Amino acid sequence: FVFLPHVASTSRLASTSAPRMPPSISKTPFARRLFCKAQECGGRLQASKNPIPRRLRSSLSSAQIYTEPNPATIELPVEEARIAAQGKEAAPLGVLVLNLGGPETLEDVEPFLYNLFADPDIIRLPPPLRALQPVLAKLLSSTRAPKSREAYNSIGGGSPLRKITEEQGSALEEALRAKGQDAKVYVGMRYWKPFTEESIEQIKKDGIKELVILPLYPQFSISTSGSSLRLLAEIFKQDKQLSELQHTVIPSWYQRPGYVSAMCDLIQTELETFENKERVEIFFSAHGVPKSYVEEAFDPYQDEMEHSVQLIMKELRKRGVKNHETLAYQSRVGPVEWLQPYTEDAIQDLANNGVDDLLVVPISFVNEHIETLEEIDMEYRELAEEAGIKNWGRVPALNSYPGFIEDLADAVLEARPYIGAIGGVIDDEALVPGGAVQELVSMYDNANEKPLVAWEWGWTRNAETINGRIAMIALAALGCFDLLSGL
Repeated sequence: FVFLPHVASTSRLASTSAPRMPPSISKTPFARRLFCKAQECGGRLQASKNPIPRRLRSSLSSAQIYTEPNPATIELPVEEARIAAQGKEAAPLGVLVLNLGGPETLEDVEPFLYNLFADPDIIRLPPPLRALQPVLAKLLSSTRAPKSREAYNSIGGGSPLRKITEEQGSALEEALRAKGQDAKVYVGMRYWKPFTEESIEQIKKDGIKELVILPLYPQFSISTSGSSLRLLAEIFKQDKQLSELQHTVIPSWYQRPGYVSAMCDLIQTELETFENKERVEIFFSAHGVPKSYVEEAFDPYQDEMEHSVQLIMKELRKRGVKNHETLAYQSRVGPVEWLQPYTEDAIQDLANNGVDDLLVVPISFVNEHIETLEEIDMEYRELAEEAGIKNWGRVPALNSYPGFIEDLADAVLEARPYIGAIGGVIDDEALVPGGAVQELVSMYDNANEKPLVAWEWGWTRNAETINGRIAMIALAALGCFDLLSGL
């Protein structure tokens, strides 16, 4: 895979001169692997010129991965990139949009949950227990299915995610054609129909020669985009025909001006529904991930999420919106610690501090689904009203908002010249490094070389991790006992 960190307004192919490694970088496993990757690719990978993710700052000491200036550096403005793309062969461009998937009927709920929990990027068991993943997935899906069915029943009996994603795909296809690009958009879901594997088979049947892979997650996480890309890496590795397919990936795009502008449009529209709009707290609620993903696997999700909020608020400030904002994380499950503050706690704290008006922004979702329609609109609204919030509002998901779709079309066009290239586009604001997907996944898997301490006195991060894993072991053991008892 060719992995594009982001597509900027001006793309740069980095220098081919030999890079140097500052001493501070050599002490950080993830940064060291990234630096070595840059060296192997002839300097085509560089680090962001923006502040380094907090998990690396102390080790990097503000140093950056860099190459010496070289006159051979090539500037490729966006308009030239589009012209270059149009100059390629006339065959339709394939675009594979990736999403989570969701059960369309109540009968689909349990098998959908099984697929979700069986993914090692969702539940990360220690190596000795990975063989128990199917057993644990069976146990968790069967025990959680009744409550999940109630939730899906409350929003009409199934998830609208497939319908909305397919509508987005059709709108993207039309937008690309309006810009002069013949294209065919495919939808690939990770945990339900149409499965990614099915979409890839259709891409093969249609004879697509060039493919842009676009996860519909604005911010990158190893549990969302990363999981889908890991699956694609395995599919491509096992299929000779696919190994010859020219393609590139846009792993995250939260920093694109069109996306930021579209989010601001929707926020401003909802603010106008409040009587005292200047007093409204803008409450960004993002999907959470376990804290260990960020601290141990160097998942950039939290950094990208915080940066995303900063960019949106910066644009709102330019438009004259001066409201205060809060970022919190929802949807935690299991015994381990997730990113904080938790949405339910943050709502309670705001109410305790006298906030009466709350506008919730589902920042990590571009489709309406169970976590917006039921978790936010029903559970969190009820919690907010009980806590004392008097006026509640919620910004709708982007869905097929025209400005959003136009920006995705531009992202695809800007990415096309790099299909099949060795290095990715270098973006000054990229937090996710470029390179091959399989190598990126490997870096995340192996970035933390420090062995986990088996025992420490007191309340420590290692102790918390061990407690979580003990709980997982207990759940797995209970599941095995239940299954054996039923034989």
